Amino acid sequence: MEERFFATAIHCFFIAFGVMVGGSIIGSIGEFATGDAPLSAIATIAKKLRIWAIAAAIGGTFDALSNFERGIFDGSTMDIFRQIVLILCAMGGVKTAVMLIEWLIQEEVS
Repeated sequence: MEERFFATAIHCFFIAFGVMVGGSIIGSIGEFATGDAPLSAIATIAKKLRIWAIAAAIGGTFDALSNFERGIFDGSTMDIFRQIVLILCAMGGVKTAVMLIEWLIQEEVS
């Protein structure tokens, strides 16, 4: 594997992490503005943002599907492996963000 791939994997991790943390915290400002509980809103928003953070980190779903197609039909198994690693890195970023959010709000994000 080339060195640029590892940089992309690290970017995927931190993009997913940033989408989760930033989206949850900034999204709870609306709850605060309407007089509701912002900490409970952070947990709710974080739960809803999980899949979108992964999709944003890997660059959208179309690129991922085209890489899988290329891997299956053109026999390029390395493309499939790379895409799986990128998805796993994004999932790791989401999980790390959820753990941080749970620690901050002292509530479980299920």
